[in-house]
Amino acid sequence: MEAVRHRRTLVSLACPVYVELLAGVTAGIINMVWVARLGGDAVAAVAVATNVENLLLGVILVAGSGTTVRVARARGAGDAAALRSAVRGGWALWALVTPVVAVGGFLAREPLARLVLGDDGHALSLASGYFAIALPGIAVFYATNVVDGILKGSGDTRTPMRLALLANGLILVLDPLLVFGLDLGVRGAAVSTVLGRTAALACGLTALHHRALLRRRGSGLTGLVSDLRGTAATGLPMSADFLVRMTGALALVAVVARIGVGEVAAYGIATKAMYVATMAFYAVRQAASIHTAHLLGAGRDERREVGRQALLLAGCLGLTAAVVLLGTAQWIMRGFGAGGEVAEAGTLFLRCVGPYLILLACFIALGGVFEGSGRARTLARVTFGGTVLQLTLATGLSGWGLPGVCLAMALSMAVQCAAASRTHRRTARPGAVAGDAGGRPEASRVRP
Repeated sequence: MEAVRHRRTLVSLACPVYVELLAGVTAGIINMVWVARLGGDAVAAVAVATNVENLLLGVILVAGSGTTVRVARARGAGDAAALRSAVRGGWALWALVTPVVAVGGFLAREPLARLVLGDDGHALSLASGYFAIALPGIAVFYATNVVDGILKGSGDTRTPMRLALLANGLILVLDPLLVFGLDLGVRGAAVSTVLGRTAALACGLTALHHRALLRRRGSGLTGLVSDLRGTAATGLPMSADFLVRMTGALALVAVVARIGVGEVAAYGIATKAMYVATMAFYAVRQAASIHTAHLLGAGRDERREVGRQALLLAGCLGLTAAVVLLGTAQWIMRGFGAGGEVAEAGTLFLRCVGPYLILLACFIALGGVFEGSGRARTLARVTFGGTVLQLTLATGLSGWGLPGVCLAMALSMAVQCAAASRTHRRTARPGAVAGDAGGRPEASRVRP
């Protein structure tokens, strides 16, 4: 019965998170469809801006993810003071980081665009114009991540899902109105994104106010610094894990480029198709992180069983994705408009990537238990080592084409899974030590 209860909790937490993540991916694709009507330079400008924003997401994950774990731990313990500390820490970190990114990014918008696009005059101008709106607007994006972190930590993943649907729905409505109706072009796409997120943020803040999660009680400067440090200590390893993965993914594109231009195009399309599956894996990770932190806060060390159920769910998702891609690879490539050698290369890649997907699902899901128990530093070290191994193997096996890259990805992920599993078995046994919300060890109590 305990196993079933854990599994149901993970599913109930993960399903809304998956819809939330998928909504963002879908809106991004449709947004690009509208921008594509402006020409290739516009597409390049928005694509560059989107990739930069994805990297900047790793910065605010320190506050968002750290707040989620600390709030969940405080909720499990029934500690109102710790809950207020977690909320204050998230907002304090947001206030510290946001001006640096928003103001610094705005001032450096042209050099940033030139760094990626070179001296292509028109595309450079479009990207700079997009950045002029999107980078100051990152303050709204960051604040929304903190709101989501507080809500998810309190056990509510449905409200963040609704906020994401609201934001992305507004973006899809505003895009044609601003891009073409008001003839704002690429800047219109940036404005619609900021406006959609602003509406979602307003609704999110209202939800927090109704739940009394925005109340402030004076803790003094020393207390605020302590709250900030607690959130940063919890969230930094999670942010590092994300940034290492993003950097590794970009570096892998460079390895694939050594094979050929067609393979790069095929790889790019295939990875976009895989988002539908990988978003589900990350939804299970978030669910496992929230559930683990809540249980530990309540004095119940059930990491072993939560990990087992997370692996079961993610493994089934990975296997399903592998089978679906194996059978539909050719139609997926055609659906993205690929033909000829690109379609053949992409089809072969999707048919070979199954083992990697299954292993990736297991590693990502188990990572949620590490994050929820304050052991994200260990996870980040495994990710870093695995990424280095993956790039090394991919470079050596790239002579076999995309199947060689798939093999490198699977082998490196197998090593990461083995390392994470071994550490989990050692630390999730009764009487082991779990990290607290601030990253410091505390004796775990086992539920009688």
